[in-house]
This record gives sequence, C-alpha cells and structure tokens, in this order.
Amino acid sequence: MTENDRQLKEKLEKYFNEHMDEILADLNDICSINSAFGEPSEGKPFGEGSAKALAWGAEKGKALGLEVKNFDNYAISMSSGADPVLGILSHLDTVPATDEGWSHPPFAATVDGDTIFGRGTIDDKGPSVAVLWAVRALQELNVPMTKNYRIIFGGNEEQGCEDIAYYEKLEAFPPMVFTPDGSFPVLNCEKGMMHMTFEAPFDSDDVTSLVSNKTINAIPDKCAVKIGGEEKLYTGKPAHASRPENGDNAVTKFLADYKGGSSLLNALAKMFPHGEYDGATVGLGFEDSISGKMTCALTCLNLEGEKLTCGIDIRFPIDRTLAEIRGIIVLALENAGFSLDSFTGGEPHYVPADSPFVRTLLEVYEDVKGEKGEPVAEGGVTYVHNTPGGVAFGAEFPWENNNMHGIDEHITLETFRYNLNMYANAIARICR
Repeated sequence: MTENDRQLKEKLEKYFNEHMDEILADLNDICSINSAFGEPSEGKPFGEGSAKALAWGAEKGKALGLEVKNFDNYAISMSSGADPVLGILSHLDTVPATDEGWSHPPFAATVDGDTIFGRGTIDDKGPSVAVLWAVRALQELNVPMTKNYRIIFGGNEEQGCEDIAYYEKLEAFPPMVFTPDGSFPVLNCEKGMMHMTFEAPFDSDDVTSLVSNKTINAIPDKCAVKIGGEEKLYTGKPAHASRPENGDNAVTKFLADYKGGSSLLNALAKMFPHGEYDGATVGLGFEDSISGKMTCALTCLNLEGEKLTCGIDIRFPIDRTLAEIRGIIVLALENAGFSLDSFTGGEPHYVPADSPFVRTLLEVYEDVKGEKGEPVAEGGVTYVHNTPGGVAFGAEFPWENNNMHGIDEHITLETFRYNLNMYANAIARICR
C-alpha cells in the first residue's frame, strides 16, 4: 500500500464513522420498500415494489450528479462519465418476507446491538447503499479519478435475472465488473449448476404416502412417509443445496432406512447413499484444484398420485461441462426406470486469480482488512455468473451466517463498515 493509499484509507474510515447515522437512514429507507417480485403491470415488469426500489436508486444517483438511465424498470445505470472502466452490479429486489418469526420488522433496517436486521440488509440492499455512499465519500473528499465508473442496479435478480438480460441488450457492461452479491475476499470461481426433476410410475403399494421438500436448491429437513399403514417422520437439518455437507438430508435418511419392495426407492437408495455429497456412486464425484469437489444432492422425493417425482441439485467443477454432467446423471436415472421431466443449468464461471482486476481487488481487501486474502470458489451462483470477467467482491465473509433469504436476515455493523470501506477504496484505486 502506497502512502497515498494509506492516507485515503484513513480518511474514508473517518468519513464513514462520522456519517453512519445518515448511511443507516438511507438503508432504512430502501429496506422499507417491499421489493419482492410482484404482479407485473405496464412499465413495471417485476411489480410495484421493484419499480419503486429502482426509482429510489435513481433518485440517489441523480443526487450524486451521476448520469442516470432507466431501462424500462428492468434496471437502472448511473455513470460518472463516458467509457467507464469499472462496473458495480447490485440488485434492489429481494425474496419475500412475512412478519412471522422475525425478531424485528422485516421491512426496516433495525440496529440491535452490533447487528442490522431487515430483509435485504445483506442481499443486496445493504451493499447497494454501501456502494452509493462510497461514491459520495469519494466526491466529498475530492479524491481525484481519471477514469469513470458505472453503478447498475437490477430489479429481478431473485427471479431469474431477466433484468440483466434486458439491460445488456441496450447497454454494454464496462470491461471490469464486480458485484457485492457473494463473498470476500474475491469470489472468482463459480461452479456449474444443474437442476433437474424426474419421475416414474410408482411400482409398490407398501408406501402409500411420501412427502418431502419441493425446493430443489434446499437440503430437506423433513420427509413424511406412510408405510404399511404406519406413519413415520424422518428429520434432518436444512442447508443450501450448494453446501449439502452443512445439512442432514431427510430424504436420503429415509431411503437408507427403507426395506420395502419398491424397485424405484431401492434404486435411489443405492444411487444416493446417505452422507454422500458428490454423486460418486452414480459416476460423478469430480473435483479439480481450483473449484474443489462437486456436489450432488437428491433434494425432492414425493409420491403424487400414482407417480414418484424427484429433484436433484448438482454443482460441478470448472473443468467439466453441463452436457457431460447431464449425460452421466440422466443415463443413471434412465437405467433405474426414471424419465427426465425438467432440466435447467449453466456452465461454470471463472476469472483467473492472476488477472489484474482480481489482483487489485485482493490488494484492496488486504489493505482494508489487514490480512492476506485468497480467491474463493463456491457452488452458489452470484449476479455476475453470466457476465464475462465479472467477480463477486463481498458483501459477506465466508465464515458468516447472515440468514440470507431467511427469517432475521442481517448484517453486522462491522461487516457493513467493511463494505463501505472496501467499495470506496476499490473504486478509487481502479479509477485513479
């Protein structure tokens, strides 16, 4: 870190500490908008709340003197000038929330001790506010920059990223893009992803009821079964399907215990042993030195009338292709008597760790955090998964559990301060 970088770092820390009440007020304003996907209407493709959140972002961008464009309420962009070299991509929509179970109102940013609670505080409203205040700090501290940047806020990340598909038809991304939609230090490697459902006519009458999870990307914590007139409930531990080792799969627990006559259930029990997370038994089990081991989880198993329906979540390494993984798993299922019902997926995303962009972000991380930073790989999909050269830079640390998408979603004040300082220093360094 140069002397100039050190002095700027100290000035920014002081600035954010002095303005924290104002920053938190802005966070409360945007969190108060319920921007989960709503009924589309004319000029509001993702509903009233998403459009209202984008209007809030546009107002903030104009107040900063940025050139603001609204892309038909799919997304907005805010540029400091022509030909920006850096893009910062964030989203203002959220998953739904109800008051049930929350210790604080979901549609507010409530500070309780050292924690800020509210829907979107970590994904992605908190980081979005941090980006806007990073720009304001750089402006008010008169930090010289010779290159331009662009902030892009989308309104549909949680429902399939139609916002960015539309945006890209009308405006190109800058050559370097980061999103605060993942993990620090720098998330430069995202595994390929595959979701599939499959089914077969059920072939046994010993099981008369079978109900489990219907969300493919979640490890099921319950599996209710009626066998020979006896009702049984298998319980486990929920987790995101990209990290099945963090959970205890109730579906595979039931299959391991099953001793009945269904050839389909017996086949699934052999193909997906309880406690196996990489799909090795069905011919998968791949790993590489960059993205690590793949994951394969049987997450859905339900008896619907005379039909057994199932779902699988797979995250695979960057040295494999979607077609290869699909071919292996589909063949194994067909051999067991199942047919494919639905399939979605995407190839892996990777930006080399030695690229100048990644190296610069790692330097910022190390200077601000005061510790060595290494690129990380994950099975989750971030907002830049389909953006060439894009990486995730925050907003959380790998060891945190911020209840993202869950009850009492939150960000600690410490992590929020790191967001502010990371983004301000990154913009200044890349655009100087």
